[in-house]
Amino acid sequence: MTYHILIPDNVDQVALDVLEAAGGMKITAGNLKREETLAAISDADALIIRSATKADAELLAAAKKLKIIARAGVGVDNVDLDAATKQGIVVMNTPDGNTIATAEHTFGLMLALARYIPEGEISMRAGKWDRKSFVGVELRGKTLGIIGFGRIGRAIAKRALAFEMTVVAYDPYIPADIAADLGVELLSLDELYARADFITLHSLITDETRGMINSASIAKMKKGVRIINAARGALINDDDLAEAIKSGAVAGAAVDVYAEEPPPATHPLVGLPGVVHTPHLAASTADAQVNVAIDAAQEVVDALLKGEYKNVVNPAALQK
Repeated sequence: MTYHILIPDNVDQVALDVLEAAGGMKITAGNLKREETLAAISDADALIIRSATKADAELLAAAKKLKIIARAGVGVDNVDLDAATKQGIVVMNTPDGNTIATAEHTFGLMLALARYIPEGEISMRAGKWDRKSFVGVELRGKTLGIIGFGRIGRAIAKRALAFEMTVVAYDPYIPADIAADLGVELLSLDELYARADFITLHSLITDETRGMINSASIAKMKKGVRIINAARGALINDDDLAEAIKSGAVAGAAVDVYAEEPPPATHPLVGLPGVVHTPHLAASTADAQVNVAIDAAQEVVDALLKGEYKNVVNPAALQK
């Protein structure tokens, strides 16, 4: 039996190598346009995507044979999980492949924010020698609050402890002993807001977390807190954060993700002094792209050829 594997996003060649080595795979791959993906998905058995392809209700309705969606990455915001589950399509992600890349990028953003590295570099490019305008703060002795203490949160905690920071975390799904073993104290969200000098976000988007950084939560934080977001743009109410930075309630922010990508020119944080920006680069290392490509392809092979499923995000689909 031959299975049709559709890969409409740019996924590392190693994914194709894994599929070809397994045998019995017809592969359609390339940077496909939306209409090309809609046309090709009708007879696809599996879909491997990154973040560019939106596996929404329209796309899934065009899929007549689709059994599996493998997301080469962690977030599945671009997949309509309800529609997939109703159709019995199993959705899997690859949570391990880009953990270190994301943790390192988050830490890089925190250092850039603390030491005005982007501003200093821009100033030097302009031919200036301005040391007085960019006096930063040390990480040593500061308290880092991690919201979401999964794989990435824990990787960040280890690095922060090496910098002699105090680390606290909020995650209602993680037992306190797991955090304690790493030297991290689990707190309530309000307690974390009150104690943290830096806050980094690593939560999924839910009804409870959407827009969780807003005027009400900022009012509970230390004056001069610095906020880093390399998770999901929708975790932040951008207007509220912008106003807090302008007022000085928040000393600055570092942002890698946006509710709309790319962000519009009118985005309240774009161009705002005190904000460090990167264009959704946290998982964009050569190492991470290879890792998630291998993981996604292997998940497809194991599911189709062995009936084995790993990292399923909609387990109800397995009952269909």
